[in-house]
Amino acid sequence: MKFFDYIKESFVSLSNIRDHIDTEAAERNIRTNVYLKGPNVLILAFSIVIASVGLNINSTAVIIGAMLVSPLMGPIIGLGLSGGINDASLFRDSVWNLLIMVLISLAASALYFLISPLALVNPTELEARTSPSIFDVLIALFGGAAGILELSRKEKGTVISGVAIATALMPPLCTAGYGIAHLSARFFFGAMGLFTINAVFIALASYVGVKIFKFKEVQFVDEKKARRTRAVAAVIVMLIIGGSIWSAVRIVRMNKFEISAEAFVAANRTLDKAYIYDHEVDGYHRSLEVKVAGRKLSEESLSALMLKAETYGIKPGELVVTETSTEVDDGSPDRIATLYERTEHEIARRDARIDYLQDKLDSLEMFNALSEHVAKEVSVQYPAVSEIVLARGRAVSADSLTVRPKTTIIVRTSKAMPENERGKLTEWLAVRIDDPEAEIIIK
Repeated sequence: MKFFDYIKESFVSLSNIRDHIDTEAAERNIRTNVYLKGPNVLILAFSIVIASVGLNINSTAVIIGAMLVSPLMGPIIGLGLSGGINDASLFRDSVWNLLIMVLISLAASALYFLISPLALVNPTELEARTSPSIFDVLIALFGGAAGILELSRKEKGTVISGVAIATALMPPLCTAGYGIAHLSARFFFGAMGLFTINAVFIALASYVGVKIFKFKEVQFVDEKKARRTRAVAAVIVMLIIGGSIWSAVRIVRMNKFEISAEAFVAANRTLDKAYIYDHEVDGYHRSLEVKVAGRKLSEESLSALMLKAETYGIKPGELVVTETSTEVDDGSPDRIATLYERTEHEIARRDARIDYLQDKLDSLEMFNALSEHVAKEVSVQYPAVSEIVLARGRAVSADSLTVRPKTTIIVRTSKAMPENERGKLTEWLAVRIDDPEAEIIIK
């Protein structure tokens, strides 16, 4: 029994968090960060510029920097606190300051993308902020929970920084600003949807945390006003919860449709005397477009394809078949399958070739960088050296005609070097480039 008592006591000790919570200090901290004034104004401006530049140049590292310095978490957690303690004044202030922050962020990012001379060659970071998923809901929910726990505990750590990175509030606003600058409804509404999901679920998690940790509620002198305020707070919380559930359900359905669509395409690449060579999935509007090449599909084949789609949960109105008619003399299914396999093989072969050439290019760039560093180091250690040439090629043996890689280094001097210095330089170069078989010529 003592063993089980020990286990129970250990579990209680590990799970006990009330001894580490300071709700009064947490409330003061949250209230302070709600308002957009003083340093927060400049910090918001800096984070907007950092995030916009990061999205513009497609740099994940720069975007993470913007997440770290952004003050947007303040009023969102303030919303959760105001609902938890029935503080109508704090609720109004949180909404107002969040609205101001959002408008400033949208205006600044839109202005940046309008005047930026940089072209978006590969806007993957922007694209990533236009399609909310169930993972965004989970990240915002648990990120908000981690945030309110970090703010409430006595000993502060680095959790808030992690929450800021995980929930990523600033990049969606900058993406929406890009949508405004380029009049793109897809970018604007997609990004604002992601921002709204993040903000709502962070506020919801904060509200639950405030209730669990039993923050001190606002005391009213007028009981009638107290009941009215609590009723309004309850309605707002219920609306947030209802909206959160609706968003979560919609996103789950969207993800389920996307998974089903991908599975359907993978299982039906070959269609009688044609094949699916490309497809586009729009989970938000529940639409799947398949692009078909080969002999034109008959009515029976189209009907059969629609029936197969229904087994994957895709209704006939949600499947669009776009045909590129290419009549084939021998339109047998085996020929179509062979054509598809050859296409896949050719793509794989080209990808392997690209990877090989990329490795060669990386190796060449590394050698060029090494050559520059070696030349600078030699000029500092040996002032008599006027020029150094590093070359990498292939040596062919005259006897066996074997080919092997070889590095040659030619060192030219402005004046004669003593023999001992020549020996030291030769040994140093062989070690520095990590090639004991390198041919080193000192002139």
